[in-house]
Amino acid sequence: MTIRTQEEIVTRIRALRADCGDIFGFREEVLVEALDLDHARQVITPRHPEAWTQRVDHETYARDYLDFAIGKILGHRGNSASRSVDKLSELAWLLGRDDIVAAMDHAGYPMYGAPKVKAFADGFGWPLLDDLDGDDRLALARMAEGQQCDPQGCERGCAD
Repeated sequence: MTIRTQEEIVTRIRALRADCGDIFGFREEVLVEALDLDHARQVITPRHPEAWTQRVDHETYARDYLDFAIGKILGHRGNSASRSVDKLSELAWLLGRDDIVAAMDHAGYPMYGAPKVKAFADGFGWPLLDDLDGDDRLALARMAEGQQCDPQGCERGCAD
């Protein structure tokens, strides 16, 4: 996969800051980890540059984070699920997949962002449900369609 240039990443961070489009900094967190130290210094001031680490395998991180996001959705974790959606969207952008970002933007946010996470997985051609057992598989499939996790009613808070 093609990753964005260092300059593109710095420009995006500055744009997010200017638009206040990342109030909690979740998107910026993903982007800063993709920068080398010289470019990171343009947007942050690390106290200990020798401790700076750069993430280089963004595809593996995106795959792992997809699993994490699914767990937050199934756990009905509203704030954590929202953070996960933001990070996945930024990972799609970072990997040069504007089509996936657009699909995620187009998808609604019911059921803890499950439709957006489905758009992410589908866009990359990665499985959404394969690693889940029967109950979780059915619940996530329903949630990805914007329905509550259990057709009989949810005790944890999701609703149509």
